[in-house]
Amino acid sequence: MIRITNICLSLDFDFSSLKEVAARQLNINSSKIKEVHLYKKSVDARKKDNIKFNCSINVIVNDNEKNVVKLCGNKNASIIKPYHYNISSCKKLKSRPVVVGFGPAGMFASLILAKYGQKPIVIERGKSIDKRIIDVNKFFKYGILNPESNVQFGEGGAGTFSDGKLTTGIKDPRIEQVLKELVLCGAPEEILYLSKPHIGTDHLAKIVENMRNKIISLGGEVLFETKLIDILSENNSINSIIVESLHGKHEIVTDNVILCVGHSARDTFKMLFNRGVQISQKSFSVGVRIEHPQNLIDKAQYGKFAGHIALGAADYKLAVHLNSGRGVYTFCMCPGGTVVAAASELGHVVTNGMSKFSRAEPNANSALLVNVGPGDFGSDHPLAGLEFQRKIEKAAFNLGGQNYYAPIQLVKDFLVNKVSNKLGSVTPSYKPGYKLCNISECFPQFIISSLKEGIIKLDKKLHGFSFGDAILTAPETRSSSPIRITRDETMQSINFKGLYPCSEGAGYSGGIVSAAVDGIRCAEAVLN
Repeated sequence: MIRITNICLSLDFDFSSLKEVAARQLNINSSKIKEVHLYKKSVDARKKDNIKFNCSINVIVNDNEKNVVKLCGNKNASIIKPYHYNISSCKKLKSRPVVVGFGPAGMFASLILAKYGQKPIVIERGKSIDKRIIDVNKFFKYGILNPESNVQFGEGGAGTFSDGKLTTGIKDPRIEQVLKELVLCGAPEEILYLSKPHIGTDHLAKIVENMRNKIISLGGEVLFETKLIDILSENNSINSIIVESLHGKHEIVTDNVILCVGHSARDTFKMLFNRGVQISQKSFSVGVRIEHPQNLIDKAQYGKFAGHIALGAADYKLAVHLNSGRGVYTFCMCPGGTVVAAASELGHVVTNGMSKFSRAEPNANSALLVNVGPGDFGSDHPLAGLEFQRKIEKAAFNLGGQNYYAPIQLVKDFLVNKVSNKLGSVTPSYKPGYKLCNISECFPQFIISSLKEGIIKLDKKLHGFSFGDAILTAPETRSSSPIRITRDETMQSINFKGLYPCSEGAGYSGGIVSAAVDGIRCAEAVLN
């Protein structure tokens, strides 16, 4: 296969004409081209008066590939070997492996185990996606929280109620396999080539269900409303687990447990710590959701091309360093989306962001975060970061009126430490509701001063970021796990063999794709 990179195309280009583009790039007649596929497509917006697409394509020719590449004289053309996922060797396990948690990591770990004949047992504390959606909507509408079925817990994990963003900072060939499997389960094919692919929460539900059915068809078993409450071991090796379901407590005999519990399974972390599993503190970030009019972001990013049908809603990713040495950055930006209630514990308020596939809502939102570390937690206890999060979430619950309403403040008021008493041109999207106040009352002072300095500096990178009517909704505390469950080079806990700490909850990934890749790696470790 021939890959051609760095092809510049106009926003109005007809992508059904890629065959002609490939022929010109390779300096051959189009009749010699058998197939052309987009490999990558990104927006080049560095020059606001000349925004264009930058593309890479894969080409299959009816000719000798080496000669074609040699004779075309195009330095951007090269021969590549297509990627095919395969595990060269795997052992037959003595007992069925158990996967704890059915978010991206759990789904992909289970899928690989099932594909290689191991018939995994998946336990998920939350509900199946259809029942979970009912509980989430009830929380959004009435403020009735189910601690076991919410934005954090349930089939698909926390990523199901997000933008479905598939961007990642990791470099791993397994990413291609993740994207291919998602497409096979119903994701749009464009995720295979867009530089910033996303699925949207409205599409994720069906994809997650299809993935579950595929795992079951391959011999796997998925048990919902089934929670890990204990691990049993002998000579520091796992030999069974205790789970609790609607039918009571029972034991599952297994010597391989892939732990994919997510960053909000605080009770599970406590149980593991009490059992002696080695856990350490980890840096993470806390802050707020900042909400702007989407058209403001479009104009800032695309200038006169804002609103062009080929571009869609604009996004951003920003970071600055502060005089204090801390960093402030945006995370999980949701174009044309909403701020969502993401609490999983009674008496806590937590926010997150979500977008549908269309990204057509009037507001853009993003997490605006300050990095925090063990020195901020006030204790050297391995779980101190959890309590740091909890303190902020409880304060926000009280500040919002103890009904899961979120504290909000206009940016212009926040910057001068003034209580907001009326809205401007931006309508908050958070449900079940909000309370205008001074959000400073639910954060440590260093978070507030960092956010203020960060907003001013970020405005220099994205004009309008400090827009006075923009809304700050507090708090965002679950950007990543506050702990790391230590594992060795075999992906196992360093003091409990057979326990594979995986993905976000264990402190080893962040985001749908990196979580899925870590799930695959843990499954491979079990098989090998």
